[in-house]
Amino acid sequence: MPAMPDAAAEAVLIAGAGRAILLQIANPGVGRGVAEHSDFASRPLDRLHATLTFVYAVAFGTPEEIAFVRRRVSSAHRPVHSKAGSPPYTAFDPKLQLWVAATLYDTAMTVHRHVFGAADDVLADRLYAAYADLGTALQVPLGLWPPDRTAFERYWAEQVGQLTTDAATRRVAHQLLWPPIGPLPLRATMPLARLLTLGLLPPAVRDLFGFGWTRRQQWLFNTVIAVTRGVYPRLPRLLRQWPKRHYLRQLRRQVLADGRAAAGNSGG
Repeated sequence: MPAMPDAAAEAVLIAGAGRAILLQIANPGVGRGVAEHSDFASRPLDRLHATLTFVYAVAFGTPEEIAFVRRRVSSAHRPVHSKAGSPPYTAFDPKLQLWVAATLYDTAMTVHRHVFGAADDVLADRLYAAYADLGTALQVPLGLWPPDRTAFERYWAEQVGQLTTDAATRRVAHQLLWPPIGPLPLRATMPLARLLTLGLLPPAVRDLFGFGWTRRQQWLFNTVIAVTRGVYPRLPRLLRQWPKRHYLRQLRRQVLADGRAAAGNSGG
């Protein structure tokens, strides 16, 4: 497994979370699964926490921690499949899992480009190889992941051209960006989160969801990016990588508790 570059631990990449989710649900199979089996309205942060835990575990965790999150993802995916009479889909479809992993990679690279500038070829190749592990951890056969960045760009362009939305996925997107409930800190940050999500999306995908985009929004987005580009890289690395340490610390407690529970059950 390639070592994940430190660039993947940058907290600023979380700014792309909304973009990745909207790209995921614009795939009809993923969108139907989320619309029918997820509840963004009552648990707006759950998907974000689960995704970050998974990404940090696969990127920086131990084999035991990776196995733990893979089991948890498999358990969460097991009930996600089509109902009788509806178009067929399953969360275990490797092509859907490939798309989910692809959105995480493309979003990370998009945010990195906005904040740090384009990665050089060496870093870009290392990131690409490391993100392929996220796909295999999601049960994507290694041969299904595009073999290099050029092949990925072709795959990406083809898939984006096939994205679509319907009333259900547009409703999920609205719940994501305008959560009806949630803690005060979440509500306070949502205007910024909406701006970043919509500004980072490909314009064609933004249009699919019916979200407008004005000159003022573009100016605000450009201003936020410019300030972030000037300030964020100068922050201490300890602060910039705090989310990675936080989520791995929580995960290690969960793995320890799971091991104790398993030992207790076997001993009983």
